[in-house]
Amino acid sequence: MDNKKKRKILLLGPNLGESFKTIVAILAVAFLLFIFTFYIDGEMGMILVAFTLFSPLISLFFAVYARKRIKVSINCDGYVQKGSKLSVNVTVEKTGRFPLGIVEITPRASEVFSQNDKVYRLSLVRDDKKTFTYTVDALTGGNGEIALDTVYSCGFLGFIRFALADELPSPISVGVIPEIPQIKASSQLFRNIADVVFTSDEEEENDTALMFSANTSPGYEHREYVQGDPLKRINWKLSTKKDKLMVRLDEAVASVQPMIVLDLYRNSTSKPEAAIIAEEQIIRSVFGLLSLLVKQGIAATLIYRGAGDEIISESVDNPEYPEQLLLKILAIKVLPDKRIDLKMYSGSVCACVIASTDCNSDIDAIANAVKEDDNVSLIGVSPESRNLTDFPMWYLDGDNNFKLV
Repeated sequence: MDNKKKRKILLLGPNLGESFKTIVAILAVAFLLFIFTFYIDGEMGMILVAFTLFSPLISLFFAVYARKRIKVSINCDGYVQKGSKLSVNVTVEKTGRFPLGIVEITPRASEVFSQNDKVYRLSLVRDDKKTFTYTVDALTGGNGEIALDTVYSCGFLGFIRFALADELPSPISVGVIPEIPQIKASSQLFRNIADVVFTSDEEEENDTALMFSANTSPGYEHREYVQGDPLKRINWKLSTKKDKLMVRLDEAVASVQPMIVLDLYRNSTSKPEAAIIAEEQIIRSVFGLLSLLVKQGIAATLIYRGAGDEIISESVDNPEYPEQLLLKILAIKVLPDKRIDLKMYSGSVCACVIASTDCNSDIDAIANAVKEDDNVSLIGVSPESRNLTDFPMWYLDGDNNFKLV
């Protein structure tokens, strides 16, 4: 039975326990009416019996009528800072002029937010539209969802409920922005990457210079730096001599850019509460390292999985770009049992860092796409992370330094 059919079933309560309580309450009311009618006041008892019989029928009519006359929408911001509150607006409208009874709404939030079990009830008798706002706490960085779990039309008495005839609004994707650590340039992982990049850069510069040696021309053409030029293209030696920043025009920077791979792998058997904490730590580690590289004049390539399950490659050479790229990552829902694939980006890179929530043996298959696997490093979640490969693994400690596991 699909969700649409399930929501059309008449319910006496959200679970068997409440259904039993409802039946007991009805029987108790019937018993009291019997006692009042036959032993206290027969005339008044008949009035009460009539009222008790007709009220549920009227309430049932309103509940059935309203399930096709209610439109519900939900709205909130697409991003929220970790540690702050997210305000969610829920709007209920009636599409006819007839007054509606009670509308019962239960919101839902994914694990990155605090859980709100409160049930909201409102009535549209005179108003055509009502809006209420509730808040949830953003607890963990990552991608989350805000949705409506159930919406019921309950008539006026509230003990009979019908799910709405129309589909509920789609969940809203919300990115919870974690604090990105300020990693020190003295961090050993950064120094290892920088040494490899500068060595590869010098080798490429020497090779290019040899190509032009017959004409005794310099290996690169240069111009003065303008705002927006990649920092990686700056020729620091020439800039020092000329006392102004000079940019290389013909440098192929891809081969000397370190590659950072973001692998937010979530096993389908993992508990979501634990998975989101690991994913947040990996995101913080990657963007902390990425920000440091760019600030130090080292452009890098970030590879990650997109919303359409495609593999995306982004060249990061502007100190302001990591913040924008972080928002892109946080807007993507993590799909279970999806491992990143580097086959499309196989080739030569000076250094490769694979940051993964699960560094099992599958990492070998990812790293095999990189020719120079001597310069492959891993970033794990914590010192307790398993490393089933021969590559060195690092983790980000509480002082924002990368340390070997």
